[in-house]
Amino acid sequence: MTLRNRLVVSPMCQYSAVDGVPNNWHLVHLGSRAVGGAGLVMTEACAVSPQARISPADTGLWNAAQAEAWHRISCFLRSREAAVGVQLSHAGRKASVEAPWLGGKGVTADAGGWTPVAPSALAFREDSPQPRALEPIDIRNVIDDFAAAAQRALDACFQLVEIHAAHGYLLHQFLSPLSNQREDRYGGSFENRTRLLREVLVAVREVWPERLPLWLRISATDWADGGWDIEQSVELARIVKDLGVDLIDVSSGGLVPHARIPVEPGYQVPFSARIRREAGIATGAVGLITRAAQAEKIVVDEEADVVLLARELLRDPYFPLRAAQELGANVHVPEQYQRAW
Repeated sequence: MTLRNRLVVSPMCQYSAVDGVPNNWHLVHLGSRAVGGAGLVMTEACAVSPQARISPADTGLWNAAQAEAWHRISCFLRSREAAVGVQLSHAGRKASVEAPWLGGKGVTADAGGWTPVAPSALAFREDSPQPRALEPIDIRNVIDDFAAAAQRALDACFQLVEIHAAHGYLLHQFLSPLSNQREDRYGGSFENRTRLLREVLVAVREVWPERLPLWLRISATDWADGGWDIEQSVELARIVKDLGVDLIDVSSGGLVPHARIPVEPGYQVPFSARIRREAGIATGAVGLITRAAQAEKIVVDEEADVVLLARELLRDPYFPLRAAQELGANVHVPEQYQRAW
């Protein structure tokens, strides 16, 4: 796949779906970023099953109605010459909560909530819903759900799949010793803690064509003692490269609420650079990247192969067009907007 530039719309949950079906909000939200010149537009975290949602208002890809709705959106994005990707996710123990602007508290069963699942029966925080530890048959179902969602993504004309193993969601929960206290083949050693993710990637690659990219988002560190860290991330990157992963989308944190994160512009870029250098795999950088020159320097210095923007693209959907002008690059401006450029 060839992107028209290296700016990527990072997945951003909108908490605006009904029964997992994306709607006009998602069409306009994502469509604006395609019109705005992004090289690749990624959907928000898309749940692979009903219990995989973060909130009852999350989008999904566990049935045909959702795939049909996503097809309409992906076709529009591609018509604007943007590549289109879907992020497949399972929230694990961080599921069954309200949208952030409603407080993010747990949702009760009578309000549409459900019992979250996790590697171990450890809640995210004291006021979070208590999760149920996954049984072996449940783990098999999770793997099958990711593969089935990838097949629906192909039917919906997506060109790229990203597996979400970051930000404290289920696959990340299995990776970290802080949330995974299992004593079976999915817990304990590095090999066991990475097993579910590896099995998900293999299952997805069985249905996702070789010609189409497969990305993996990870949190490079938990920012907490005894947790997942950059050394394990580098080793994981080496392994998944041989399982068909084409790029590591490098974020951090999200597993535990008490993490102390030194947030500053570009604070996660060194993780992307190290994984790229030591694992020999393409990476994406994300995290408080807000200026064109800043993003360009990351690519020029070979710290990442693509730059993912989130909040800056919420503030300005046309950031790529402005960045192109600032950097003296050619960029396609829609005919309807050319009078302004």
